[in-house]
Amino acid sequence: MALPKENRLRRRQDFKEVYQSGRRRTGAYFTVRSLKDKFRSPQSRRGATKADPTQAPNLILPTLIGISISQKVSKKAVVRNRIKRQIRAAIRQLLPRISPGLLVVIVVRPTASECVYVEILRELEQLLVEAEVINGHSRGSFL
Repeated sequence: MALPKENRLRRRQDFKEVYQSGRRRTGAYFTVRSLKDKFRSPQSRRGATKADPTQAPNLILPTLIGISISQKVSKKAVVRNRIKRQIRAAIRQLLPRISPGLLVVIVVRPTASECVYVEILRELEQLLVEAEVINGHSRGSFL
């Protein structure tokens, strides 16, 4: 099962923006980069112009999450896709605790090919708390 459509980071420009200006937190298996989304409307993500913040000051944008995994992790697409599925499952579990209005990119490191789902969930939760994407004290930890 995929991430909800409204939570997917897809545009190359958004990835680039997060890489250039985002905050970085690194763990054993992942690097999480996060950036506050700057006054965009949902239409601007589809190629329209930037939204005027005075027109919709109370607009709450969902957090967009993207996953970046290179062939350095594994030459086999089967392995890379399994890791992405596990990351998406962990994100779905953490989604209710994620703050709105952020752009997040999860970069998979080569060591992730050896870890299991519980380690993925634990590290993602820890890195997202450090990056202030989720509040570490809300509703307790999953692990």
